[in-house]
Amino acid sequence: MSTTRPDLLDPSTIAALGRIEIVARWIVDGFLTGLHRSPRKGFSVEFAEHRPYLPGDELRYVDWKIAARADKWVVKQYEEETNLRATIVLDVSRSMAWRGDESRLTKLAYAERLAAAIALLFLRQRDAVGLVRFDDIVRSAVPPRVRTGQWQRIVAALDDPGAGRASFAPAALEQAGRLIVRRGMIVLISDLLMDPPEVIARVRGLRHAGHHVAVLHVMDPAERDLPARGDALFVDPESEIEVPAASAEVRAAYRETVDRALGEWRDALAGVGAAYELVITDAPFGVPLRRAFAVRQRLP
Repeated sequence: MSTTRPDLLDPSTIAALGRIEIVARWIVDGFLTGLHRSPRKGFSVEFAEHRPYLPGDELRYVDWKIAARADKWVVKQYEEETNLRATIVLDVSRSMAWRGDESRLTKLAYAERLAAAIALLFLRQRDAVGLVRFDDIVRSAVPPRVRTGQWQRIVAALDDPGAGRASFAPAALEQAGRLIVRRGMIVLISDLLMDPPEVIARVRGLRHAGHHVAVLHVMDPAERDLPARGDALFVDPESEIEVPAASAEVRAAYRETVDRALGEWRDALAGVGAAYELVITDAPFGVPLRRAFAVRQRLP
């Protein structure tokens, strides 16, 4: 771990080393180590409370009186210190629990760790971050906050039960929009196995409200390129529809269909001003994390 940045490791390898909160810290620490400059901005002047010092915090905001008196490092936190209010919208439907190979993480396990890393990265940017989890309904909603304990609330929410059969993103996106009082950022993490029109309509509404939207489209490598394994039974985990077919016979048509679907999502989201990134679950976490960070850095 000392010679290799954790955010560039194989995702299944680093995920096996600890719980979500530990892995997320390693990923973010590695990612920040790779940055050439600090993205931190200024604070306001209205003091609110103290919070524990985190690696990477600017030393000028450490309360040295408390450090000298109690031998404890804390940082002065301010009422309007946040640069942004962001909500991560995470798909926990049944299709997200799939993986094409036992050696890889499921789409959900990958997405949960990615969501945790994005949340921690934004919190270290002094951004208020919340979380909405959904399948066919909204399963949990953590309002965006930046104060002490928010990281623990988000991690606890990631452990909540879910995995309903279907997925319905519009309701979750609407909930995310309601959680952000002023203009902010919404990050949707999903395999997008849903009808585009309703999702695009909701994203358009969020954009009209002034919110920035980034979509991280999570796919397993076996979904991107169908393996050649002879006869197979293809099962939709949400509808449970079964279709028998020979993989070799449908591979080319399958790839063409997938490419067309990806293009439709990319074009439709770009058309309403949303950022889009395809995320394959064997890619290091630093790859999609950098994309989310890049979108964040372009915001005022």
